[in-house]
Amino acid sequence: MRVFVAIDLDSEVREKITRFLEGVHGFADDARWVSSESLHITLKFIGEQKEEQVPAIIEHLRGVSGNSIDIHFTGHGFFPTAKAPRVFWIGIQAGPELGELAASIDSALSELKIPPEGRAFSPHLTLARGGAGSGSPKWRKGDSPNSTFAELQKRLAAMSDLDFGTMAAREFSLYRSQLSPGGPKYTKLQSFSLQ
Repeated sequence: MRVFVAIDLDSEVREKITRFLEGVHGFADDARWVSSESLHITLKFIGEQKEEQVPAIIEHLRGVSGNSIDIHFTGHGFFPTAKAPRVFWIGIQAGPELGELAASIDSALSELKIPPEGRAFSPHLTLARGGAGSGSPKWRKGDSPNSTFAELQKRLAAMSDLDFGTMAAREFSLYRSQLSPGGPKYTKLQSFSLQ
């Protein structure tokens, strides 16, 4: 079972991003766009786990505490670079609490021998992936200049700064991800409250 930990978007922010996606989708036809229902802020990608391991994951996540976090969605960018884009994303601004929550989750799950993240937490909201392959922000062998997002980049340069509003994250959740030809399907397995 493929699982990850994430924060869901509130309906107001999701609606603003959905309208934006409808307006720019046609500027990168070859990209794989994320459906608006699937938008989330990943705190920890766990990956493949045996189904019998899930209750232990849930138990360890119950021990993670934190306060409600204000999250502002603004700006955009491309991973690994704008010249060799594989991923189009929206920026996230939040206080140190968001990174601290991700670190606490990472630490709690390391007790289950789930490998810790190898890089600093960099919050973003993935909107589209160009071509096949990874959505990793790191440079990968085979990355090279491409035109997948060229028209979109031109259109974005002519727009004012993107701002999709602010939400208060009051919980995080463990999700199951099922891959399919039509894109991944996410199922919320358990939610955990933030104070």
